[in-house]
Amino acid sequence: MSKSNTLILATAIATALSGLAHTAAAAGDEKCFGVALAGKNDCAAGPGTTCAGTSKVDYQGNAWSLVPAGTCETMELPDGRHGVTAAKLEAEGKFGIDRDLPEGTSNDGLMMISM
Repeated sequence: MSKSNTLILATAIATALSGLAHTAAAAGDEKCFGVALAGKNDCAAGPGTTCAGTSKVDYQGNAWSLVPAGTCETMELPDGRHGVTAAKLEAEGKFGIDRDLPEGTSNDGLMMISM
C-alpha cells in the first residue's frame, strides 16, 4: 500500500471513530429548552435565527441546549425558571416554551408554562 493510500485510510478511520465518540457522548444527553444563556444555545432559537449561538436572551424558551439526561427539568435557574425536555414538548406537538422570547418573536407553536 502506498503512503497516500495509507494516509487516506488512516484519515477515514479517524473520522469514523471521531463520529462514534461524539454519538456516544451525546447519547447520555437530552435537548432542554429554556436553559441556555444568550448566545450559548446548541440550536433552535426560533424564527429569524439560524442555529447554535443565536439565542438573543438568557433562558429563551425556543432555544435548547444539550444537558445530561434526567437533569433538564430539575436544573436550578434564576427566578424559579426551569427547562422543558424536547421529548415532553414533542409529545404535545410544541417546539419550545413561551418564555423570555425576544421582543416581536411569535409564540405560535410554543407551550405556556407556569413558574
